[in-house]
Amino acid sequence: MTRTSTFSMMTGLWLSAAAAFLLLQGCGTPTATVSNNALPFEEAIAVATDGLVQQTRRIPGMPAMLAKVEAKVSKHAVVLDPTLDAGSGQQTAATQQLDRAVTERMTKNFEQIEVLPFRAANLAKAEYLLTGTLVRVQAAYRLNLALVDIKGGTVVAQSSALARQDTVDMKPLPYYRDSPVVIKDPVIDGYVRTSALTPGQKADRTYLDRISTATVINDATNLYNAAQYQEALGQYRSALATPAGEQIRVLNGIYLSYIKLGQMQEAEAAFGRVVAFGIAYNQLGVKFLFNPGSTEFWSDPNISSAYGMWLRQIARESGTAKVCMNIVGHTSKTGSEQTNDALSLKRAAYIKQRLTSESPEVGSRTRPQGMGYKENIVGSGTDDLVDAPDRRVEFKIRDCRA
Repeated sequence: MTRTSTFSMMTGLWLSAAAAFLLLQGCGTPTATVSNNALPFEEAIAVATDGLVQQTRRIPGMPAMLAKVEAKVSKHAVVLDPTLDAGSGQQTAATQQLDRAVTERMTKNFEQIEVLPFRAANLAKAEYLLTGTLVRVQAAYRLNLALVDIKGGTVVAQSSALARQDTVDMKPLPYYRDSPVVIKDPVIDGYVRTSALTPGQKADRTYLDRISTATVINDATNLYNAAQYQEALGQYRSALATPAGEQIRVLNGIYLSYIKLGQMQEAEAAFGRVVAFGIAYNQLGVKFLFNPGSTEFWSDPNISSAYGMWLRQIARESGTAKVCMNIVGHTSKTGSEQTNDALSLKRAAYIKQRLTSESPEVGSRTRPQGMGYKENIVGSGTDDLVDAPDRRVEFKIRDCRA
C-alpha cells in the first residue's frame, strides 16, 4: 500500500469518526440521520478503538502509547473489563464480539499496548482499565470506550462511534438469558457512567471500589456460560465471601447455579436472598413472561415452572420486611400505547392476585400499576430474548401512608 492510499484510508476513518462524534452531540437528531451516519459494527469498533488510542498523545503527563521507540518497545498494560449493553447491564453476543475485536485491534496495530484478561492479578500490575458499552440510539447503537488510569481513578481517554442496528447482535449470553431478574445495580450503573465520561473526569467510585470482586464475578459468569455449573457455584460463593460481594449479580448467579444443578430447595432459598436484596435497595425487576396479549404465564413450563416459587419468595420476603409496594407491569414496544398500558395494568393486577393468595397481608400492602412501554430498558420491540427485560414486573417500595 502506498503512502497516499494509507493516508486516504486513515482520513476516511477519521472523517467517519468525526461525523459520528458530531452526530452524537446534537439534540433531536432525526432517526434517518442517525441510521445514515452509522457504520457497520466492525468498522465502528475500529473507529472507536483507534480514536481512543490516538487520544493518548494529547494527554499531558501521560506516556504516549503511540510514541515510536528506537530500541526495545515499552508496553503499557491495559485490563479490559468486559463490555456491557448499557440499557440492560447484560453481556450479549455483540459485547462479546466487541471485547474480542478491541483486544485484537489494540494488540495488532499498537505494539506498545498489551491487553490483559480481566483478573485481579492483572489489575495489580496494569496501568489502565478499559470499559465499554453499547447504548441504543434510535436506529443505531452508540459504542462508548473509556480508558481509566487505575492508580488515579481518572478517565484519560474516551471515544465513541455509531454502529448500524442491523449489524449488532444483542442476544444475551446464557447467564443473562436465564436470569429471573434484571441485572442492574449501582455497580453496573457506575460502569456504564464511567464508559461515557470525558477525559479528566473521575471514574465512578462505587464501580472502582468493587473492581477486584468484579473479576471473581466475571470468572464465575464465564464458568456458568460454559455450562460448568458446580464450578460457577463455587466461584460465586467466593465472590460473596469478599467484602464487596453482596451484589445482585452474585446472588443471582448462586440461584441460577443451584437451578442448573437441580438443587431446588437451595435454589428457592437463594432466590429469597435475591428478593430481599432487591427490596432493601428498591431495585427488583422480575422477568415474568406472559402469553401474547394475555395475563396467563408463558405456556412453556421450561420457562414458567419457577414462577410459583418466585411469587412465594416475593410474598415471604416483602411480608418479613413489612413494606408497601407498587407492582408495576411493563410491556415491550409492540402494539398501541393504549393497549399496552391496559395490558401491563392487568398483568400487574394478576401478580397482586397471586401474591395475595400467598399472603393476604402482602396483598393489602400492594398496588398494581401499568406503565406499558414507557420505561423500556432495551426498546427493540422484538418480543424475543433481546427485549425480555422490557416485559418485566417491578416491585417498587412506597410509603405505606401514601
